[in-house]
Amino acid sequence: MPSPHLRDLVERYWIPVWSLPEPSTQSTLQHPVCLVVVSNTYARFYGVVRGRSSVTLEGDGWAVGTMLTPAAGRLVLGRSVASVTDTHLDLGQLPGTDADALVAQIRRAMADDPGSPRAHTDAVVATERWLTAYLPVDDAGLLVNDLVAWVRDHPEVTRVDELARRAGLGERALQRLVEQRVGLSPKWLIQRRRLHDAVVALKAGVGPGALADLSIRLGYADQAHFTRDFRAVTGLTPGEFARDQLVR
Repeated sequence: MPSPHLRDLVERYWIPVWSLPEPSTQSTLQHPVCLVVVSNTYARFYGVVRGRSSVTLEGDGWAVGTMLTPAAGRLVLGRSVASVTDTHLDLGQLPGTDADALVAQIRRAMADDPGSPRAHTDAVVATERWLTAYLPVDDAGLLVNDLVAWVRDHPEVTRVDELARRAGLGERALQRLVEQRVGLSPKWLIQRRRLHDAVVALKAGVGPGALADLSIRLGYADQAHFTRDFRAVTGLTPGEFARDQLVR
């Protein structure tokens, strides 16, 4: 968990350490936030990925990841995060604060024993010291944090006009705000929440026979629309995804 003074900037940290005899590819549906990842071989700022985001791990390695809040991406990048949707930058390309110094501090902390709690604590402390320069979060950033959390926590929200009312903005102003801070549209925010909820349900064991009910629960008009959206993002139909979970 981030320190209290950084909760408007940071959702969470994750620090995987691996030793693999063969390459392993992991895929996820990214949340509507930017990421900062420093590893033993690269240091990057990631925009939001519309489809599945994948990473291949191999050999021995580690990474120190920071999931930013929706507000934080634009503050760190210094411009609209729409410019990095579906892509990434080396941290050294960021404006302002000394990202190269951050990378050096993290790699020094993780060098001797990347699995140790002390190494993880030191890496997070270095990250938080670097991020403090981006405080305070502006009012537009706080608003977009609230909107994204509201969509996440209220599965009954299925229309952009509901989100606009929550924001107290017209739909065009909402579109500009979300594009600047998240890199995509308000409609995409709602769709991504639906797909995250679908993945959770399918992993929990919703069988192919229950997919029509799941479609309705997620706010789709019918199963065909749900299947289309799910396949466009994951490459699998919901039924194929559910069957894949059974053989894992």
